[in-house]
Amino acid sequence: MYRIIRGAMSKLNFTVIFKKPPHPPPPPRMNPVGALAVWIVLFVVVIAAVQFAFSYAAGIYPPAMDYKPYVDILLSLFFGWQIVKAFADIIALPVAKRQGETAAKAVSNLIKLIGIGALVAAIAGAVSGGPAAAALGGFIGLVIGFATQQVLGQAVAGTFLLLARPFKIGDKIVGAGQEGVVDDINAMFTVIRDAEGNKILVPNNKLVGDILKIKKS
Repeated sequence: MYRIIRGAMSKLNFTVIFKKPPHPPPPPRMNPVGALAVWIVLFVVVIAAVQFAFSYAAGIYPPAMDYKPYVDILLSLFFGWQIVKAFADIIALPVAKRQGETAAKAVSNLIKLIGIGALVAAIAGAVSGGPAAAALGGFIGLVIGFATQQVLGQAVAGTFLLLARPFKIGDKIVGAGQEGVVDDINAMFTVIRDAEGNKILVPNNKLVGDILKIKKS
């Protein structure tokens, strides 16, 4: 019996093909304007709920209000960062359509960097209050300014290069004491490859502040 079935199967020559189930498509990404509105509404709702919760708790345990500023700081940092990211996406979206993803990313990073500094200074001022707020806000502003001077300067210069496009990838340029073919332009550096094939990372602020010579191809 087994031989009969086996012979029949060999004559029919069945071929079984196992196909992997297709991967589900990625979930659609929320519009940045909608995301900004959602995060703002969530922030307002959560802050109101926290205020109500601490007010109720203070009636039972009065020292509970002493912990509220710490909760407010954590919530402000979290929701503030989400709002800054959503706002950066809104600004970067039209830039991506006109100038490409690289320029959009540079603009987005610049907005986030400025937003973080403003967020920290605002929270510090709100927590301190009064003249101490102005002093602390000014001090934090100085610290952030010194810490991010080079980074912010290069990011601004990179954004300028990506938007103004005085040169493009593939151009042969002379500037900032270097000469070579432009390999890449990002938010912080312009990558140049010299005649010997060496890759040189030139800070964008050096190129913006220098005389550029773009050679004919």
